[in-house]
Amino acid sequence: MPSDTGSPVDQVDAFKNSILAKLKYAVGKDPQNAFGHDWFEAVALAARDHVVDEWEEASAHVKGKKRKRVYYLSLEFLIGRLLVDNLSNLGLLDVARQALAELGVDFEAVRGWEPDAALGNGGLGRLAACFMESMATLNLAAHGYGIRYEHGLFRQVIVDGWQQEHTETWLDFGNPWEFERPEVSYSIGFGGSVASHGNIDEVPHQTWQPAETIRAIAYDTPVVGWRRSSVNTLRLWRARAEEDLQLERFNAGDHFGAVADVVRAESISRVLYPADSTEAGQELRLRQEFFFVSASLQDLLKRHMDLHGDIRLLPMEVAIQLNDTHPSIAVAELMRLLVDEHRLSWFEAWELTVATLAYTNHTLLPEALESWAVSLMERLLPRHMQIIYLINAYHIDSLRARDIHDFDLLRGVSLIEEDHGRRVRMGNLAFLGSHSVNGVSALHTELMRKTVFSDLHGLYPERINNKTNGVTFRRWLFQVNPQLTELLVDAAGPDLLDAPETALHRIEPFAEKATFRKHFAACRQHNKEVLARLVYERLGITLDTQAIFDVQVKRIHEYKRQLLNLLHTVALYQAIRNDPATDWVPRVKIFAGKAAASYQQAKMIVKLANDISRTINDDPTVRGLLKVVFLPNYNVSLAEVIIPAADLSEQISTAGLEASGTSNMKFALNGALTIGTLDGANVEMCKLIGAENMFIFGMTVQEVEARKHASEADTLALVAGSGRLSSALEAIRNGVFSPDDPNRYVALVDGLLRHDRFHVCADFDAYWAAQRKVDALWQTPTKWWRSAVLNTARTGWFSSDRTIREYANDIWGIAQPGTDHQNPTG
Repeated sequence: MPSDTGSPVDQVDAFKNSILAKLKYAVGKDPQNAFGHDWFEAVALAARDHVVDEWEEASAHVKGKKRKRVYYLSLEFLIGRLLVDNLSNLGLLDVARQALAELGVDFEAVRGWEPDAALGNGGLGRLAACFMESMATLNLAAHGYGIRYEHGLFRQVIVDGWQQEHTETWLDFGNPWEFERPEVSYSIGFGGSVASHGNIDEVPHQTWQPAETIRAIAYDTPVVGWRRSSVNTLRLWRARAEEDLQLERFNAGDHFGAVADVVRAESISRVLYPADSTEAGQELRLRQEFFFVSASLQDLLKRHMDLHGDIRLLPMEVAIQLNDTHPSIAVAELMRLLVDEHRLSWFEAWELTVATLAYTNHTLLPEALESWAVSLMERLLPRHMQIIYLINAYHIDSLRARDIHDFDLLRGVSLIEEDHGRRVRMGNLAFLGSHSVNGVSALHTELMRKTVFSDLHGLYPERINNKTNGVTFRRWLFQVNPQLTELLVDAAGPDLLDAPETALHRIEPFAEKATFRKHFAACRQHNKEVLARLVYERLGITLDTQAIFDVQVKRIHEYKRQLLNLLHTVALYQAIRNDPATDWVPRVKIFAGKAAASYQQAKMIVKLANDISRTINDDPTVRGLLKVVFLPNYNVSLAEVIIPAADLSEQISTAGLEASGTSNMKFALNGALTIGTLDGANVEMCKLIGAENMFIFGMTVQEVEARKHASEADTLALVAGSGRLSSALEAIRNGVFSPDDPNRYVALVDGLLRHDRFHVCADFDAYWAAQRKVDALWQTPTKWWRSAVLNTARTGWFSSDRTIREYANDIWGIAQPGTDHQNPTG
């Protein structure tokens, strides 16, 4: 039993002895022959003993109190490395550092051996991870449910500037934080037929007889709250075949066919977001979503029945949050389980389903609101297709009973789309099957009401609500920026570590103090030097750490407009060469992000970024005033180095398309100034931080809407009127950055001119002007660092603790004390 009591010396000695014991008995090594990963595993296992003690205590407490439980269903959980997270939240970080130092082992080297868990892609998965940590910190009885991806998304490798997707290998050495639960296994069915027999309330009882069943095996990872407040469980499912080997076929010589079912089953939990450009890819995606939803619902219903014994108590004891549209099949699956397995009447089951489920929408892009071909659903999930048809029929009947007969309206709110092949609208299903539908920023929520769910909002005006995203400050300030954290604690008091939402505001007066600004800038300088060393080690590029570190790191997508940033980069490059008399401010442009494997335009943008980087960095006429860096394989660990080193945060999506963003919050929390559009949570940041401490530019949502139908002639005229833009586009199109293939970017530029869907050209001149304001402010350090301090001081509201309190109070029915201090939404 690990001890956390006693003097600091005793704690260090105990932890050191635990490390040595784990190294010997669990890893099978002695200190003289241990490699880096051996030390990591030993330290992780020593820490895990402390986690397990807290975990067991928390589980017993929740069970004894029979508290309402929250279940968070998400296709992604981008948890990153957990060693420092767990040690910090346990209060053992300094103990572990000292213990390793006494063993002659570098703690920083050890933490570097931990692989990033490849369980997510971007903001959606990282938000889920922040929320899980906040739920534990706030002592909510919560469980996360997802898939244990063996290979995650992919490991991005850049070869000659091109993105290549390689297999992610994060599980090669095992995962010391997880616990396999082979006894927790559920059968998941696919295909087959539905038989009708018997009656319930004079309605024939349906029985699904799947043609194929696979097993979902549970793997549990404990999630530790700040200062051991609680430990919750992230339960991830691994897919296994019912039989590992068909021995009769194997002995008959069909060695490959004997394991075909194994390969088919296990493919479900191998890769995150398999390419869906083929019918097979679409089927695999649907199988993944149903697999984890069905396993999770079966598991939580079993737990509920074990604890309470009455399925009708479900909404009082359980809250299920669907993180985006991926888990929306939960509506049909919960209905199936309640009606077919628990033998409730249809209308009673529907009432329980709606009262229990809640849905978070994360996108306004129609293509991201999933839909599935009816033919695929009927073949793969025949019983669920029956249920969806019945939900739809009862819904349309209820509207007609309300004297609503508008044909176009009824078609618009139907669960079945008829216009482009019959498809099931999963967003509509999630909306109808949930008592709460929330957006993730004030602007996004308002646009939901007006666009993708306008018809449904008109019918159910109380259902849509806003819960602006947040980030956990424990990870994104305390851990990634310890020097700045120490400075802030010295200024605001030690309670900043426990209540940063309110305590950060005490930093505001220090923005006027020259000494504080100097120390604040010194923290940034240290972080920039750390990042510069990483860039040199990985890319061989030397950076000027006195330059502005101008950062855009996020998933590569046209609406996030990395292309706009690259056009500015080219225009700046041309200006530096053409106008050497101007006192140009040195700048380092830093890009990182993955393009989806089948998203060719995004992959072309990655190539363009690398081509521009090579050309500019190799050009002596630039005189070191501009460097461009594309860091491969962006993940949580890389973000933890980049974010505290950033001077300027690029949040430049087309207005109205970014639901919220969370990197914008992380950058501002660490004192970076934002250049961005009035999109997503930028709007609320602008209200809280102050427009004078940001660089806001570009068209508003209303202006974007007005320009939506701009013609090619309009775009050509706009480009012709902007010398910098036309020159930059011409250089890219003519092969200045691709001399090995002068025609490489002809289609990219011509496509932009024909249909500037994301208004890159329309916003270019405003963006250039905003960047010149960046240069001007940088040249006045007093003003720059004053704004930087105020960014940190005024970002407290964007804590994920605040967000989770709002979910708990407003959606889950779990009272949470807290504050809406300076809520920018009113």
